[in-house]
Amino acid sequence: MKKLLSLAFLFFLSFASLWASKPAANPGSYTLVMEGFDWGPAASKVVLHDLKASKETTVADFEVFVTRATSLGEIPAAQASGKRTVVYTYSSDDKGNRVENGPHLTLVLAVSPINPLGSGIQYLRMGSGASNVWIDYGVTVVHPKTGKTWNKESARVRPIVDEFDLKGTFTHEGTTLTYGAFSPKKITAKAPLIIWLHGGGEGGTDPTIALMGNKAFNYASPEIQALFGEGAYVLAPQTPTFWMNAGEGMTRGKVNDIYNAAVFALIEDFVAKNPQVDASRIYVGGCSNGGYMSLKLILEHPSYFAAGYISALAYNNEFISDAQVQSLKQTPIWFVHAKDDMTTKADETVLPLYDRMKKAGAKNVFLSLYDNVTDVTGFYGGKDFHYNGHWSWVYSHANVARTDKDGSPVLLNGRPVSIMEWTAAQKRKK
Repeated sequence: MKKLLSLAFLFFLSFASLWASKPAANPGSYTLVMEGFDWGPAASKVVLHDLKASKETTVADFEVFVTRATSLGEIPAAQASGKRTVVYTYSSDDKGNRVENGPHLTLVLAVSPINPLGSGIQYLRMGSGASNVWIDYGVTVVHPKTGKTWNKESARVRPIVDEFDLKGTFTHEGTTLTYGAFSPKKITAKAPLIIWLHGGGEGGTDPTIALMGNKAFNYASPEIQALFGEGAYVLAPQTPTFWMNAGEGMTRGKVNDIYNAAVFALIEDFVAKNPQVDASRIYVGGCSNGGYMSLKLILEHPSYFAAGYISALAYNNEFISDAQVQSLKQTPIWFVHAKDDMTTKADETVLPLYDRMKKAGAKNVFLSLYDNVTDVTGFYGGKDFHYNGHWSWVYSHANVARTDKDGSPVLLNGRPVSIMEWTAAQKRKK
């Protein structure tokens, strides 16, 4: 049976490769929509240029084949090419926006956290490190009835991410950091600043990885922006390696890292160059590596940030002194963590720190502690789907964290609030 399955799979790959490489008469072009999800970016739509929808158009009219390749490392064969499923079609403009009698046809593709063929990135080990990188993502759409094909990508759309300035660079004492920045479109008064520090897999020099390696860009979504009045600036710094880099090896707080001075200088520079930022409402958050750096910045600059929102904290409690706890308790912080996180274990990081802060008298510190990390949409992963326990940032990005350690709702002026509603209400005392 295994041999028959292997032969069938090889036949399928040969068939897909044939369609992908077969010369076509007048091949068409397409726009690829690379959308961000909790698990990372996925090609969710293909906009077929110069093809109008008709009453007879159905999903069965099209076959979609993809190839995934990179010169930076090896992609497993089962993830390198295959067939995608079309779930819906509609009339649209050239960016995939629904338009009645539009000039183009958009194919909506099935996406899932367990279907790597949809992903536009690949986690690769390179040298002594590992990170997510963009790969060459090729699409061939076939219309079997007519033999028409589309295999030329003419444009790519990244919802919300395309609204960021993605060309930011900043150098401090020989260390250069890249960053993505979002500015609210219409503000009549000063606006707060939301800072997000990425995890260990999103280092490099392309801020789109820091924004799309998981759903970090969502702080610029209309839903979260609306919580901040006229909106908020969003700043996503990126390290060329990883935030917990100690120069030689990795630190969990015992020794100093090599980036905290540079990233804080970047933040100060951004605020100086954007005078509409409300300096009393600067919020810093991050996950894992970025959670470490968020706490490090609050420790180093205890009077600068109005609040912290930290997921999967990677700063070990044993390296935080009692004096530092006394300093930390002055800054409102909302932690998010999962009990089954085997990478940043709660018993070594957030649990003892939270208890110490409460014992020290912290009035505005919370911990949303989950048994595990589930698909908050209830759709893409399916019923009872669990992500890796380390991915507790899912609850922050989706703005669904609402409870403290004991399971009680976090209240603001007597009203239950979400993590970003709470964040928006925090203001640094002068």
